[in-house]
Amino acid sequence: MESTTLPTSHPKLWLFTLIVFISNSCIMILELIAGRIIAPSVGVSLYTWTSVIGVILAGISLGNYLGGRLADRWASPRLLGTMFVLAGLTSLGVLALDHLSLMDRVEWPLILEILALITALFFVPCTLLGTISPIVVKLAMHDLSQAGRTVGQIYAFGSAGSIAGTFLTGFWLIARFGTYAVVWGVAVVLLFLGLLFLLGRRRWLTTGLALLVVAGASAIAFRQGWLANSCMYETNYFCIKIKEQERDDEQVRKLILDRLVHSYTSLDNPTQLVYEYEQIYAELTAYQSERRAQAPSAPPLRALFIGGGGYTFPKYMEIRYPDSALDVIEIDPMVTWVAHAYLGLAEDTRVVSHNEDARMFLEREATQQYDLVMGDAFNDFSVPYHLTTQEFNAQVAAWMAPDGLYMVNIIDGAYGHFLRAYVHTLRQTFAHVYVAPTNQEWRTASRNTIVIVGANVPLDMAAFADESLWQKYLLPEEEVAAILAEEPPVLLTDRYAPVEQMLAPVFLDQTGQSEEEN
Repeated sequence: MESTTLPTSHPKLWLFTLIVFISNSCIMILELIAGRIIAPSVGVSLYTWTSVIGVILAGISLGNYLGGRLADRWASPRLLGTMFVLAGLTSLGVLALDHLSLMDRVEWPLILEILALITALFFVPCTLLGTISPIVVKLAMHDLSQAGRTVGQIYAFGSAGSIAGTFLTGFWLIARFGTYAVVWGVAVVLLFLGLLFLLGRRRWLTTGLALLVVAGASAIAFRQGWLANSCMYETNYFCIKIKEQERDDEQVRKLILDRLVHSYTSLDNPTQLVYEYEQIYAELTAYQSERRAQAPSAPPLRALFIGGGGYTFPKYMEIRYPDSALDVIEIDPMVTWVAHAYLGLAEDTRVVSHNEDARMFLEREATQQYDLVMGDAFNDFSVPYHLTTQEFNAQVAAWMAPDGLYMVNIIDGAYGHFLRAYVHTLRQTFAHVYVAPTNQEWRTASRNTIVIVGANVPLDMAAFADESLWQKYLLPEEEVAAILAEEPPVLLTDRYAPVEQMLAPVFLDQTGQSEEEN
């Protein structure tokens, strides 16, 4: 009959708690890694994180159930070691399956792709890790009179492990090592523990053999590039990639943040603007510049950009308006660094970058009066809702000149739920709100880029050429009123901003394209 004690002569409760601490840490590491690994394929949104949490919890629940059944029949160090080894091998399987790019071979509704991808990658390893706690509880239960204390301490340390894994991954591991290396590290830890329990009392031989196997396998993995994911740089915010592409017979570099092609940059012609919403921004900037020039002793044009991305428009303004003052709020310092290193943003640029959240920047007392505030922080379906609210709009207005323009680029579909709420909310702060979808058939398209402008001084439409994109796409006021009247207006506030739900029809219409354009 097989022994049911751990491979020590006098097992102690601290050893059991350490085992559960490590296994629960690994579960939470995998959960946070899941969101980053799938981001380049399906983006980041409320739906992706809902799917990640749901699938991981389903795996843990099934693992707890199966672990309890297994523990009642075969609780032993060998069973514990087997579960650790299987969890380690299936964690390595995450890397192998992700390299296969399974979702590039199917065209399913995006939410189905998300669930399928997360389940394929993470359900099995999390199920196996979920078996650990019940087995450890069974092995630790030597005295029923101490059952409550034993179970309580084991589960308390398991929760502490979950907390440690969460903080360690979110604050340090991903940015320091990247997702693939972190998954490899989890697999190595699990395999090492599994071998220790499987080989039992021969602990020195076991340790040496395990270290030798791990070191050899890691060396091979690094040489073969198995630990390199598709990201050029991976940060706490984005998977960043730079690719070359030809656009309009000119070679450009495109910046990809997660699954979104965020910007195109021509190193030879920094004033080239590929996206029509950028060209509309350029027309409005020219209008504002002309209006400022007519004022006596007018100071230079001042512009604030909420979201830097490829710094395409700040570079454009730096060249076209050499006296302008340009500030960029970009939350990710690495995006700013990439703009300098790869996208032609000079080291001695006049563009001043502030690497923080726009809400934190603008909640300070206003020290500047900007003629232009340009919002470009809404990436695909990942919309920072706190930048859509009435409170945020009030903060923006406090930093604007009396005749300033607040220009925002949003994405919505034919139903227009988000568009309708955003325009209604913006009207609470600005006397004049203009809407210009960059697609004249936008009411039949599943996904549209829309420029929205808020101002307290009306625009002089006669100042725009008839052939301008602004005149081409601008919706008449009566059409905007009709759109707003299609359903009861929703006011977006800090306490109520269901942006993801409003974008759900757009989200559900998307199929498996890994690099969507902004």
